[in-house]
Amino acid sequence: MTSLPHRVLRALDRFNAAHPWDHNAHYHPWLLRRLPRRFGRALDVGCGTGDLARSLAARAGEVRGVDADPVIVSAARRLTRPGTPVTYTVADAPHGLPEGPFDVITCVAVLHHLPLTEALAAFRRRLAPGGTLVVVGLYRARTAGDQLLGVVAAPANAAVGWVKARGRAVAPPVAMTAVTRPAAMTFAGIRREAGTALPGARVRRRLFWRYTLVWRHP
Repeated sequence: MTSLPHRVLRALDRFNAAHPWDHNAHYHPWLLRRLPRRFGRALDVGCGTGDLARSLAARAGEVRGVDADPVIVSAARRLTRPGTPVTYTVADAPHGLPEGPFDVITCVAVLHHLPLTEALAAFRRRLAPGGTLVVVGLYRARTAGDQLLGVVAAPANAAVGWVKARGRAVAPPVAMTAVTRPAAMTFAGIRREAGTALPGARVRRRLFWRYTLVWRHP
């Protein structure tokens, strides 16, 4: 017989599939609050359709958006109004990133696709003194704390999906249709490597199966 918790989880999975929402965009306001009101140059790594890059452009003199998918970069260009100070480039990270220095570097739901230490080192080289790096990433749940946070996130995820969809079944956002792969590194491993590559970086677990990293260049 199927246990009640398992039945509940299956029901939540079905509900979430009918009421999807963009977990990464959910953290954009949080990310923007970690940045100065005005800054010069910004780099958004894994820009997708450009939502975050366009938000950064409201504060920046220049924004560079980089993504490895040419189709999604074309979509970002179409969605960006002429005159917005954003340039999109098709390139692989970390080796194909534009040269800095940048006052702000952002990276949302991309680091688990990259060699972590190498990517963080590339970000550090391109960040201007006094600049800010903000990452929202995914990690592999392993510890009891990870599992507990996942249990808390599951009903919260359904509640947010219901509110955002106004109770109706909806198609997934464009940003959720891209092919992704599960995170391989644990939170402890990410925090350990980040502490070595970026001394003083603040790495925190977050709701909805995410972690955040904030580092300011000395």
